Amino acid sequence: MEKFITIHSSAVPVNIEDIDTDQIIPARFLKATNRDGFGANLFRDWRYNADNTEKPDFVLNDKKYSGTILVAGKNFGCGSSREHAAWAIHDYGFRVVVSSFFADIFKNNALNNGVLPVVVSPEFLKEIFNAIEQDADTKLTVSLENQTINLGDKIESFEINDYKKTCLINGYDDIDYLLNIKDKIVEFEKSR
Repeated sequence: MEKFITIHSSAVPVNIEDIDTDQIIPARFLKATNRDGFGANLFRDWRYNADNTEKPDFVLNDKKYSGTILVAGKNFGCGSSREHAAWAIHDYGFRVVVSSFFADIFKNNALNNGVLPVVVSPEFLKEIFNAIEQDADTKLTVSLENQTINLGDKIESFEINDYKKTCLINGYDDIDYLLNIKDKIVEFEKSR
């Protein structure tokens, strides 16, 4: 995985609560077993009409919004446990998803696939949405090392599991992490 330390980017706002994994990536697109190509169908039914033309009123089709940060309403990633939702978000180009609450399985799938789920207070989330609505070029800074998210001079901290933080900062998946500590594992086994 790519190393993650700090992201400074504009954001794409999807101000909808209870976005489930079937809305993130509809079940009919879950036929592949590798992670590539899912970004094209991210929010498919919200982005496209039945004839595959873009719906102009959906935020991903609005060229004024861009960036590697997705800002979403409360309870993002609820529903089924499909890892493909995290694959689609990452494949589209998002490295961070900001919300006031994530479904646990989605949160873990995101972390396992190089996407940082940042939980902020409902008040701070509202401030972020308001700032982006006023200026689509509003930048957010997410520091994994410091576990902070900045909106201008406003800062909020977020929690992350120490193991997952280590993995993201170093660009490790679970296997890479084990390979990194192979010498310690060998020494431990010798001492038994």
